[in-house]
Amino acid sequence: MSLTQLRVPSRSPRSSRTRAFLPTTREEMQERGWDELDILIVSGDAYVDHPAFGPILIARFLEGRGYRVGIVSQPSWSSPEDIARMGRPRLFVGISAGNLDSMLNKLTAQKKVRSVDQYSPGGQADKRPNRATIVYSNLCRQAFPGLPIVLGGIEASLRRIAHYDYWSNQVRRSILLDAKADLLVFGMGERPAWEIARRLDAGEPIANLRDVRGTAYALSNRRAWEPLLEDKSRYVRDGKLVVLPSYEEVRDDKEAFARMSRAFQYETNPHNGRPLLQPHGDQAVYFNSPAEPLSENEMDGLYDLPFTRLPHPSYADPVPAYETVKHSIVTMRGCFGGCTFCSITEHEGRIIQSRSADSVLREVRALSRMDGFRGTITDLGGPTANMYKMTCKDDETESACRRLSCVHPGICENLKTDHEPLIDLMKKVRTESGIKKVFIASGVRYDLAERSPEFVRQLAQHHTGGQLSVAPEHHDDKVLDKMKKPPIVSYERFAETFCRASEEAGKEQYLVPYFISGHPGSTLADAIELGIYLKERGMRPRQVQDFIPTPMAVATTMFWTGIDPLTMSPVYTATDLREKKMMKAVLFYWDPTHWPLAREALRRAGRKDLIGHGPRALVPPDDGRPPHAPRPPGFGHAPSPGRKAHPSQKAHSSHPSHKPSPSSKTHGKAGPRFAR
Repeated sequence: MSLTQLRVPSRSPRSSRTRAFLPTTREEMQERGWDELDILIVSGDAYVDHPAFGPILIARFLEGRGYRVGIVSQPSWSSPEDIARMGRPRLFVGISAGNLDSMLNKLTAQKKVRSVDQYSPGGQADKRPNRATIVYSNLCRQAFPGLPIVLGGIEASLRRIAHYDYWSNQVRRSILLDAKADLLVFGMGERPAWEIARRLDAGEPIANLRDVRGTAYALSNRRAWEPLLEDKSRYVRDGKLVVLPSYEEVRDDKEAFARMSRAFQYETNPHNGRPLLQPHGDQAVYFNSPAEPLSENEMDGLYDLPFTRLPHPSYADPVPAYETVKHSIVTMRGCFGGCTFCSITEHEGRIIQSRSADSVLREVRALSRMDGFRGTITDLGGPTANMYKMTCKDDETESACRRLSCVHPGICENLKTDHEPLIDLMKKVRTESGIKKVFIASGVRYDLAERSPEFVRQLAQHHTGGQLSVAPEHHDDKVLDKMKKPPIVSYERFAETFCRASEEAGKEQYLVPYFISGHPGSTLADAIELGIYLKERGMRPRQVQDFIPTPMAVATTMFWTGIDPLTMSPVYTATDLREKKMMKAVLFYWDPTHWPLAREALRRAGRKDLIGHGPRALVPPDDGRPPHAPRPPGFGHAPSPGRKAHPSQKAHSSHPSHKPSPSSKTHGKAGPRFAR
C-alpha cells in the first residue's frame, strides 16, 4: 500500500503552544482529549519537531496515518516512572537511541568522553545512557509488562547482527537479543513501522509478525530455527536463505567475522537481498529482506507532514543539532558511494530516494514564513549533495545488480549521472520569493561533479558561501581504494575546475577538505607522505577525522580482523591509540600544538630528515626557533596561461575552520561523520 494513500490530517489542535507538538505528558494528552496512546516513541534525543530527527519523523508519519502517538525524549534511566508518565500505549512502544549510536555520541576515537551532546538541550552530555537502546528497552519492559517492544533507529539498525564494538574492543551479540525486544526495524523505518502498527491494530499478536520486510526477530531455541537450515524451500521464498557464521564463530575467529561482513554486504539491495539467519548459541536472529525504498510521491508525503520545525517549548536551552539544521532542507536520502568507513549505505540504502521539486519548494515557502528566518537556506542537500535524482538506467538492471558501489572502482556505465534535475532545483529554490541565499553545505561527490561543468559553475556562482566542503580523505591511491574513494587526481581536477569557476564568478572562495587519519590500509609512513603532499601544496587542513570503527562498516571489519572482507586479503590497520594520534598529528604539521607528537611519529618512521628548518621539513626541531615559512599555498596546479592563481587556491592554508556540513554523514544531519 502506498504511504500517501492514508493522508489523515493531524488531530492536533493548534490553539496553544504545545498542542502543535506531539504529546509528551499526560496533561498534553488530555488537552487533545486522549485517554491513551496508540504508540509511544522513546528517543535518546531531545524532542525537536523537525524531519531531520529520525524518531520524530517516524512519530509524525504514524500520526499522519491516524494513530495517537506520544513522545518521551531522553527519559531518566534510574527507574521506569519517567517512561510510563503517559500510561501504557495500546499497540506498542518504539525505541530509538536517537540520531546517533549512543556510544559514538558519548566517546571519541581516542575513547574519551565528549564534552557536548549535540542532540541535548544546552549540549548537556549526561542526558542519555550508554547503549541507550538496551537501557530503554529494559525500562519499557518494567513499565509495560507484555507490551510489544520494537527497536529502531541507527543504533539498532547498525548493531542488528553480531558486530565489533570499538569502545569495549569485543564482538557483541545482536542488539535485539541484548535488548530482549520483540522486533527490530532496520534501515529507514516508515514502511515496516506502518505495517507493524496496522497489523497489531487489526488484532494480530506480535509473535505473528514474522514476514515484515525491514525487520528482524529472535528465534528462541534450536527447534525454531534448525528446520530452516534443513529445508529452506519450505520456510523461505525461493529457498534463498543466507546463513551467516554464528555469533560464537565470529567472536572467536576473525576470518569468520570477515566472511560474515562480506556476506551481509551483498544482501543489502532491497530488490534482490535475501533473508539472513545468524545463530547465537541456542537462539538465532532472523532478518527479513530489506524494506522497499520510497517513491517520489511517498518522499513528498513525509515532508508534507505538520512539523513545527522547532524544539519542544519545554526546553530552556537551545539544542545544538537543531541550530545546525533549522534552516536546511533535505532533498534526498540514500547513497550509492559505498565508502567503507561510512554507514549511510548500510542504513539508508544504495538507492537514491528523491523528493520532487514541488515538495522542496513547499518546504522552502514554509521555512520562509518562520520567525527568525532571514532568507538564507544553510543547506540544500542530503548525505551527498549531488546525487539528487541519480538512478540506474532501468529498473530491471537495478533489481538485478549486486554491486556494492555505483562509483568504485569507477562510475558504473548504467548510472545516470545527469545533474540537470539538481541544477533546475537549485535555480528554483534561489529564485523563490523571500530567499536571498541558498548554500550547499552537504559534501559534494567530486567524481560525479566532474561530469557536469555547469553544476560546478552554478555551485561556485550561487551556492557557495565562501567555503565548500569536499572529502578527498587521503592522497594515496592504495588507501583510497580501501576507502572506496576516487583517486586524488579526481579531487585535483575538481579543485581546479572550482577554482576557475569561482574566478569567473568574481568570488573569493575556499575549498574545505576533509581527511581521515588512521584508516585501515594506511600506515604511519602513508600518513607522513600525506603530510608532505599537503605541505607541498600549502594545504593546512582543519578537518581531520581520526578513524572511528563504527558498527557494521566494512572498514570496521578491516580494523578488527586485519582482513579486507571484500577480497579476504590482509590489510594493515593501526589499532594502538598512540599510533593513531601520531598519524593525525603529522597532518597538522602547521599547528605547534601537534609538533611534539609529529616529531615522535617522524622519528618512529625513520624520517628525522623531515624535522628541521629547511623548506622540506614538516615540523621544526624542539629548539625554540620558528619553523621555515611554507611556500606560497595552492592546490598544486599551475594557473592557466595568462591568469593569476585565484584566491580559492589559498583555501587550505589559512582560512578559519569550517563547521562540518550537518548532512554530510549522519542521518540526523549533525554530529560525527561516521554515524550513519
